[in-house]
Amino acid sequence: MEPKFKRLEHALERCSVGPPEAGFLSETGRWMTKSSQHPEMYVFGRASATRGGMWFSRTGGTQIPNTKHQTPNTKVFHLFPVTPPMYSWTMSTNHSSAAVQEPVLKTLSPSRASDFKTCPQMYKFKSIDKIPTVPTKFQARGTTAHLALERLFELPAAERTPDHLYDLFRSSWAEIKPTDYPDLFDTVDEEREWGIETLNLLATYFTVEDPTSFEPLELEMDLIVAVNSMTIRGILDRMEEISETGEDGQTRKILVITDYKTGKAPPERYAQKAFFALKIYALLIRITKGVTPDRLRLLYLNGPTAYTLDVNDHQLDAMEKQLQALWSAIEKAIITGIWPAKTSVLCDWCDFKDELCPAWNDVEPEKESDTGKETDAEDEADTEKVAEDEADADEADTP
Repeated sequence: MEPKFKRLEHALERCSVGPPEAGFLSETGRWMTKSSQHPEMYVFGRASATRGGMWFSRTGGTQIPNTKHQTPNTKVFHLFPVTPPMYSWTMSTNHSSAAVQEPVLKTLSPSRASDFKTCPQMYKFKSIDKIPTVPTKFQARGTTAHLALERLFELPAAERTPDHLYDLFRSSWAEIKPTDYPDLFDTVDEEREWGIETLNLLATYFTVEDPTSFEPLELEMDLIVAVNSMTIRGILDRMEEISETGEDGQTRKILVITDYKTGKAPPERYAQKAFFALKIYALLIRITKGVTPDRLRLLYLNGPTAYTLDVNDHQLDAMEKQLQALWSAIEKAIITGIWPAKTSVLCDWCDFKDELCPAWNDVEPEKESDTGKETDAEDEADTEKVAEDEADADEADTP
């Protein structure tokens, strides 16, 4: 059995090198550090989490030129990526014992939290391994439509017309296409068809709400918020205050946060799940603004359909606990390197299924045989895939 060492310092001593100032611990549980006594020497090994803390095992030490290192038996292999590291630890060179910081997750967005809920393995592929995926027309549509709608509300109310929105879509697409989607379409006709479909979607927006009837409080609100020991970040489409007359005849102000969706709406029985991200944004607004949003609103342009959900502090308290549990589960997965793959009909829309997902390497799991349930699940999956593409486009720079 490979020897274990309670302190990393002991593992380093077995390599005959002195304590380093800092090192890196990868998401797969491998550690690597540079010796302070021998600058050309790197030491590496594996780490695991136990109830007694972090335990480190040493597997070797060697000179490492650039991004590869060679062992005494001349076998060459790549180091795990450490730029940027998921987390790091530091050591004091003035004490006999080494102080190792527990690894921490740096930030989490509502979209990535939803990814982990759906499938931890998918979260790993996206956020830990950062495996690039091919841009889709749904991402392009979501990004361009969001930008056009944002710019629509920057105009005076009287100018928020369909024609102006169509022009804003065209100019927004011309702006982002060269950098974000240069090779998305094979032909001009394919791009034109996509553009016409998107303009038709934007036309339905005016049947859901009148953009001249209110002034948004926030547009594309970039949030980075400390929630207890967590850092949650994301981009909220819109926040506004509207007047509403209650059953008692009294008029009151309602604080609403709104999210646009260019995909089709899920069946109503699945709508509650779609509010997961907006509940997190409502929690962030409560923390940053000191006021609890009264209502969450999802505007699906493909339909069109508007879903609303009134929220209160009790619901946001529950979301905070759920978010903390997800954060802890992700940290545990990072430390242990265990990322379960959850198989479902949603897998058919996953970018990683065919080539990378371990759950689909050999035998495909059985699917639900009931035709009605299968159809419902496929409708939900199709909706979630489009929403996922939009979220990836919206939060592409979010860890």
